[in-house]
Amino acid sequence: MKLSVIITHYKTPNLLRLCLRSVQETCVGIDIEVLVSDSEAQDETEEMLADEFPAVRHLAFADNVGYARLVNAGLRESTGEYILILNADIVLMNNAPSVLIDFLSSHPRAGMAGPKLFNFNGTHQYSCFRFYQPFTVIARRTFLGKTRPGLKSIQKFLMIDELAANAARSLPVDWLMGSALCIKRSAYDTVGGLDDGFFMYFEDVDWCRRFWENNYAVVYVPTATAYHYHQKASNAGRGIFDIALNRQTRIHASSSFRYFKKYLNKPLPPARLEAERLYVTES
Repeated sequence: MKLSVIITHYKTPNLLRLCLRSVQETCVGIDIEVLVSDSEAQDETEEMLADEFPAVRHLAFADNVGYARLVNAGLRESTGEYILILNADIVLMNNAPSVLIDFLSSHPRAGMAGPKLFNFNGTHQYSCFRFYQPFTVIARRTFLGKTRPGLKSIQKFLMIDELAANAARSLPVDWLMGSALCIKRSAYDTVGGLDDGFFMYFEDVDWCRRFWENNYAVVYVPTATAYHYHQKASNAGRGIFDIALNRQTRIHASSSFRYFKKYLNKPLPPARLEAERLYVTES
């Protein structure tokens, strides 16, 4: 069994170093290949990889090509039976890769699994969600998020009740944050790569939806853990004016429009709707 580790990177070589060291430490005994897919690649990163991680393959792009294209480039070059996709600001803990691989290998219906994420201060970071509704996007970025309907919509989106009831159990979810995902090669061969029409945001939502459409379960596995730096540059702080003043928010709004247009009048995948009956989670 071979694991391909794809790390997406954009101008944070110090974080990338921490990520790579965590891969080395948590993948002892696993046959791995590591690929760093790098937007606007810098000489500093190339030199660091050559000096400290000579076995790592560096897929360097001159331009900022976006998350989906970075991942797809790594997927095309990867050869492992399992593929672990990480952002460069992820630090794996304990034996997280083995936990995710073992889960996928023992659950034929599962095509994608993701770990529980923590902020660097040790607090829990939400990383599994229900599919977006248009009102959820608005509520998360405006004062409506403080109203009773807005709070209810956000709580449902974050799966707060489900996570509280399944604190240490694997849980089928609509989608997983793309910062840390493990997938089966066979699922990738069926589903295909990410839709690179999404430059940033919603590409992971879309990919997970396509996994469900192809009858592959997407599963949150909290017994696998990692830290995630997760800069929140797109967080709203100016209400309706945030779209005009914050570039990240404008990109998020554009991606959300593309996502909702793509799935307009399309029902949720039957496999997801029946997940609680068709897929048995285990601790």
